[in-house]
Amino acid sequence: MTSAKNVLGGELKVCCKSPMTGFYRNGRCETGPQDRGVHIVCAEVTAKFLTFSKERGNDLSTPVSMYNFPGLKPGDCWCLCAARWKEALEAGFAPPINLEATHEAMLDYFPLEVLKEHSMNLK
Repeated sequence: MTSAKNVLGGELKVCCKSPMTGFYRNGRCETGPQDRGVHIVCAEVTAKFLTFSKERGNDLSTPVSMYNFPGLKPGDCWCLCAARWKEALEAGFAPPINLEATHEAMLDYFPLEVLKEHSMNLK
């Protein structure tokens, strides 16, 4: 998994290690056949996004110890599912993303220009 690329074509950077994120819980938004949710978007979650996600049935704020999930608070970075970020974007609640830590597979969902509009790196 170490050869993964980001949407800019470089090495996929660490998204966050505190809390430890990623489908494989290695801090990176890497994906593979087991990752049915496609957790490839490194986002800095906002209060509006967390509320939106909870209203859509995915409570990311509440800790779930059996999954070693600490619960997120605004400002935390997390590897989000591509479909959830797309849904949030369409509803006006997409959190900013770290392009260097977002997996290149996200280009299958959006062109780079759209991702740059929501980047925390290029503002």
